[in-house]
Amino acid sequence: MRYVRQFFIILLFSFVGEALNRLIPAPIPASVYGLVLFFLALETGLVKLDAVEETGRFFLVLLPLTLVPLTVGLIDALDVLQNVLVPALLLGVVGTILTALAAGFVAERAVRRRERGRK
Repeated sequence: MRYVRQFFIILLFSFVGEALNRLIPAPIPASVYGLVLFFLALETGLVKLDAVEETGRFFLVLLPLTLVPLTVGLIDALDVLQNVLVPALLLGVVGTILTALAAGFVAERAVRRRERGRK
């Protein structure tokens, strides 16, 4: 029953994100609304990490499976992508490196801020 409750909490934020996507005329995906709201709820203590942690870990284990259809779709469309394959790969590599650097920078700043708050 614990997992059902945790899943329901996550699903609730997803639903609110979908509702906001329909109400707010901005080109922002519903999942982004839901993730931002979920993050804010976790940061403010509205939702405790213990209330969703186990189900969140389960979803992280399943995450690679969501990439399989994407990869198959790309392989299936390889003949269409041949003309732009090199620029697309270059953009993918550069974008991945920049994203990793940005995520590392933000994580480092968050850890430093948290450590300063504990002292």
